[in-house]
Amino acid sequence: MSWLTNKFASIKEGIDLSGLWKGIVAVIAVLVILLSVLGMYWSSEPDQFDVVATAKEKAEQQGYLNNSKKLVVGYTTASTLHTLVGTLLDKPGGFITNDVTPPGVFMDNMPAWEFGVLVQSRDLARALRKEFSRSQSQSTEDVNLKIAEPQFNFDTRSWALPSSESEYRRGNQELMNYLDRLNSTASDKAQFYARADNLSDWLSDVNTRLGSLSQRLAASVANVRENTDLAGETSARQSSNSGDYQYVKTPWSKIDDVFYEARGTSWALIHILRAVEVDFVFTLQDKNALVSLRQIIRELEATQTAIWSPMILNGSGFGMLANHSLVMASYISRANAAIIDLRRLLEQG
Repeated sequence: MSWLTNKFASIKEGIDLSGLWKGIVAVIAVLVILLSVLGMYWSSEPDQFDVVATAKEKAEQQGYLNNSKKLVVGYTTASTLHTLVGTLLDKPGGFITNDVTPPGVFMDNMPAWEFGVLVQSRDLARALRKEFSRSQSQSTEDVNLKIAEPQFNFDTRSWALPSSESEYRRGNQELMNYLDRLNSTASDKAQFYARADNLSDWLSDVNTRLGSLSQRLAASVANVRENTDLAGETSARQSSNSGDYQYVKTPWSKIDDVFYEARGTSWALIHILRAVEVDFVFTLQDKNALVSLRQIIRELEATQTAIWSPMILNGSGFGMLANHSLVMASYISRANAAIIDLRRLLEQG
């Protein structure tokens, strides 16, 4: 009898363990599905916003918009930077780059998009501090911008003590203080100088950023490039010899990251250039360059077309499958060429 009792007990224990494992597997499956759905939601790119309407809303909230409903020069550009950084922090999922928990820790496309936006925000913050807010090279830096600019350059991977988000929010608060002073009538009123040379200097940074992106996008297909590092000057030298040609190829695991970085860069630039059109309108009209700026915006808008493929394809240049990186490189290169033309117009007397 004891043998039979032990036999039934072991069978019962086996049944209980089997049910326990089924429950564990079911819970894991549900968690995976929920995290996947949440990850897809967090991966959705933010919509574009109206830079003028957003700037006016900020000004009205602070009680600074005058009776003619006109914004002071520079307010739209600085407000756009404030909104770009705010979007990074407050979009679905918040700032994902420094996440250490699922699903953010497993995502790479959205962090690449965030980096593209952040680089353009950093460049504009530097231009605001170094050029747009200063009348001459010997003038003093703005008290708020000299704090804001370093905050935006904080490490993107820091998740605690301090976190990236807290540092960026501090920079955005200083930027808001600058916006308040821009509308103020007090003695410490901030300034924004919409001059052709200032705009050309900032566009030079944009030029090099887009040039680098177009090269990295084109490198989705392996190719050999001639070394043009010292082209144009016979006496030029470099620290080490890099050969007459270079073999370039973006690693397959990084192709989608470069693509989404380009998407984020273009998304940010579209808004910044729309703000520039508002604040530099008289400068651009004087140089007959307004239409050139609008053409750059049109080229960049094409980069934001919806992606219908479930993944970023990397077919050969003339193969049967599409190569999304080469398509993106085409738009980026055209925008970059238009920026070169715009800078030439701004530098002419």
